[in-house]
Amino acid sequence: MDESTNQHDREPDQPSPRLRRRARLVLLVCLVALLSVVIVLAGATWLVVRDVSGSIERIPDAFDIPEEVRPTPTADGSLNFLLAGLDSEDSAGRFEKGEARTDAVMVVHLNESRDEAHLISIPRDTWVPIPGHGENKVNAAYSFGGPSLYVQTVEELTGLRMDHLAVIDWSGFRLLTDALGGVELTFDEPVVTWDGTSYEPGSHTMSGDEALQYVRERKGLPAGDFDRVKRQQNYLRALMRQLQSGDTLSDPGRMLKIAGSIGAATKVDEGLSATDLVGLGLSLRGLDAENVTFLTVPTDGTGWAGEQSIVVYDRENADLLWAAVRADDVTAFAATHPDLVTGERVE
Repeated sequence: MDESTNQHDREPDQPSPRLRRRARLVLLVCLVALLSVVIVLAGATWLVVRDVSGSIERIPDAFDIPEEVRPTPTADGSLNFLLAGLDSEDSAGRFEKGEARTDAVMVVHLNESRDEAHLISIPRDTWVPIPGHGENKVNAAYSFGGPSLYVQTVEELTGLRMDHLAVIDWSGFRLLTDALGGVELTFDEPVVTWDGTSYEPGSHTMSGDEALQYVRERKGLPAGDFDRVKRQQNYLRALMRQLQSGDTLSDPGRMLKIAGSIGAATKVDEGLSATDLVGLGLSLRGLDAENVTFLTVPTDGTGWAGEQSIVVYDRENADLLWAAVRADDVTAFAATHPDLVTGERVE
């Protein structure tokens, strides 16, 4: 494959464009599910958390990066998770060159006191430097060099040290939604989904298939892909609220079904042990969906790199955001940059 371009969508031996679109449009919804389940399982017994952890595969050598090129670890107790959603149904945690790309990219920052979380999306087509490969779309890093190159690319882009990596494919999306008994979304205006289904204003409980159509829609939205990211984040917020609802927490069978659906589709770095998951869950007991803020990294809109349509990275303003993450002060940054925050009302 020519590493100066990213031609998966045009090669006949790759999965169809329709399947690739479906993969990259829904992955973001699943990516935070691991952390969400950890949060709601915080009060569970050691055996439950051990079983959940045991069902999650580990990624070897995810941080096989020369220490001298890595950012300095944070000293304030905050944590940065790098999340990756692969455009392949069964390749999470395994790597063969050119086999999969990270079509959903997100940095999750947990503050020192663990009472706030910020989820920062980097659009998949953002044009960035990839170590050893020149400039390309950020989603090409995993394809070129696997998990470690993906981590290194995002670390060098952001100047942030990633403490953990979670990788997920899209196969668990419907299972997770249906394990919850559907997820409720409320609309102020009529909403049309990817398959043409129309929803009137009001509350609607979406099944896995229906939610998939909601987060896939792009062409009918005013800002296209950027509005689609907001829909994905809106769905994530609703999913987290439902995970933390009394109906879910009081139903052990449903909790185990939810945890199993996540464990089947998620892989994490080998440094995230069962003990670490228990400790993380306990530390997040005070965090609920109301204290999770969704942002998108600053960009200068779209453009072209040769024949490729790309998202133009706004380095100056993005550096301000990453500096706020390093200082564990993302809340103040978000307050002064409301245009980057996904609000409560998304249609």
